[in-house]
Amino acid sequence: MSNASTIAMRLAVLAATGLCASACSSGSGSTPAPQATSATSATAASSPAGAAPAGTETPPPGDIPDTTTYVAFRPGSGQYEVKVPEGWARTVAPTAVFFTDKLNVISIYTIKATAPTVASARAVEVPAIKHPLHGFALTGVSVVSRPAGTAVLIRYSADSQPDPVTGKVYKDTFERYEFYKNGTEAVVLLGGPAGADNVDPWRTVTNSFRWLR
Repeated sequence: MSNASTIAMRLAVLAATGLCASACSSGSGSTPAPQATSATSATAASSPAGAAPAGTETPPPGDIPDTTTYVAFRPGSGQYEVKVPEGWARTVAPTAVFFTDKLNVISIYTIKATAPTVASARAVEVPAIKHPLHGFALTGVSVVSRPAGTAVLIRYSADSQPDPVTGKVYKDTFERYEFYKNGTEAVVLLGGPAGADNVDPWRTVTNSFRWLR
C-alpha cells in the first residue's frame, strides 16, 4: 500500500472519529453516528485503540493543486449539493460520505438538530470531538458567512492514528463547518496535514455548499 493511500485512510479515520463524536452530541441527534467503512475500517482495526502516540512527526506537504477541477456531488437524500475535487476517492458510510485524495479528506453528513451557535459548539461539540482524539488543540470557534448562509466554524488539530506500517504519528488540521436549515444541520469537515496551504480549496468547497430542500 502506498504511503499516500495510508495517509488518506488515517485522515478518514480521524474525520470519522470527529463526526461520530459530534453526531452523538449535536442537538436531538437521534441519527446513528457515522461509521467509516471499506479501507478506513481497515486502518482503524490495525491501530491499537486508545494507544497514546510516542511522538508526532512532521507531516508531508498536502497542498491541493491550483489546477484542481471541482465537480458537484448530491447525496441520495437530495438535501444538499457541494462541489468536491474531481477524481477523489469516495467512501459512503451509513450516514456520511468521505472524499479522500493522498493527504486530504472532505466528509459530510446531516442530522436533525437545533440551530448551532458558538456557545453550543464550545459547550457541547468541542468536548465531544476532543474526547476520543490524541493531541487535540482547539484553534477557534466562530461564525462565518457563505453563500448558503452563516455557519458555525470549529477549527482544531489532532494527532493522526499511528501509521500501521511505520508507526509514525502526524499532526492534522481540520475545519468543521455547521450549516443549518429548518431543523437540519449539515456538517462539512475538511482535513489535511498541518502546514498545507488549502485556504482557497476549502473556500471553494464551502462556498459551493447549497441546500436543495
